[in-house]
Amino acid sequence: MGDPLPRSPLAPAAFPDTPVVNGVRFAGAEAGVKYKGRKDVMLAVCAPGTAIAGVFTRSATRSAPVLDCQAKLGGDSAAGAAILVNSGNANAFTGRNGVDAVNAVVTAVSTATGLPASRVFTASTGVIGEPLPKERIADKLDELAANLSDTAIRDAADAIMTTDTYAKGASATCGVDGQTVTIAGIAKGSGMIAPDMATMLVYIFTDAQIGQPDLQALVSRLNDKTFNCITVDSDTSTSDSLICAATGASGIDVTGNSGFADALHSVMLDLAHQVVRDGEGATKFVEITVTGAASDAEAKTHGLSIANSPLVKTAIAGEDPNWGRVVMAVGKSGAAADRDALSIRFGDVLVADRGWVSPDYREEDSAAHMKGDYIRISVDIGLGDGAATVWTCDLTHGYISINADYRS
Repeated sequence: MGDPLPRSPLAPAAFPDTPVVNGVRFAGAEAGVKYKGRKDVMLAVCAPGTAIAGVFTRSATRSAPVLDCQAKLGGDSAAGAAILVNSGNANAFTGRNGVDAVNAVVTAVSTATGLPASRVFTASTGVIGEPLPKERIADKLDELAANLSDTAIRDAADAIMTTDTYAKGASATCGVDGQTVTIAGIAKGSGMIAPDMATMLVYIFTDAQIGQPDLQALVSRLNDKTFNCITVDSDTSTSDSLICAATGASGIDVTGNSGFADALHSVMLDLAHQVVRDGEGATKFVEITVTGAASDAEAKTHGLSIANSPLVKTAIAGEDPNWGRVVMAVGKSGAAADRDALSIRFGDVLVADRGWVSPDYREEDSAAHMKGDYIRISVDIGLGDGAATVWTCDLTHGYISINADYRS
């Protein structure tokens, strides 16, 4: 990519005012992995006792950093942890060179931070199939370690962007027995977004105290309702990674606490929505709710079939309430459906009712809804109690322009 892309019209006004999470420090630097004049590598160092949970892409061609992180989950938390991320190069489909690059970067982080290699988690995002210039990253480790700060989460968010048009952050606090627990997270993602276990790169930090198995179970469960319910272009990345670090610095045990689970869910959903709002070329944020399916899983299958349909997405871009394309997407999904039981709404407008156009339907009503930048499509399958909500964006000429020029 050449010059920076214009900021998404769906972007929030600014990066949020994110509270400090005790027990973690951040730094960002310019290593010149691919980009010039911008931060492209970040380091986060977490205090001793930090529990690390993660979910990762299930792509059959996942990258060397993903495989390394997966192998390290569940390790001894006594020494703390470090997370090192670079943008501009995915270190994927690079054979033995990819493994060697991970080992070299992990060793450099371990040397600079004093942490064991088994507690260093790395990720890379960017172009696939090109060797990672690991020396450029290693050369920045002393600078990163020297600049670590508990207020530098924005620097970390900036450093992990590729085609993102804005840095993504979210936070929440919750009360537990009269005390406050803090959660803050960052994410990157704009294209190649169709999660399968995790999505893009996401890093969430909390000062809560919780054991690794309990944290892992919670993150995996919430992931299925947030990041695994978004799509931009139906393409699952080789590098998708989500890591959640609980430093325990607050001393507040949140095991089994529903308030903490709700707060973590809010941060994850906020970041997931921001990724969709920054979908490459996106001009509309789309929420698709499916009810009446044979099961929740089948509702999600229908929802993602609608969300991933190029015909549906281009109709939305053209502000055309083409409900026939929604019918098509339901029919091809593979989940159970009955043509004569199907009902569809665009916004609050009932378009189709039990297998036929609603007798009260007026095209101009649904067309008015399609002119907004927040589009709601509701589909009732009419077969059972299954329900799911997924989120996507429209498909515009901008997506083609960005991806046709991605490697240049």
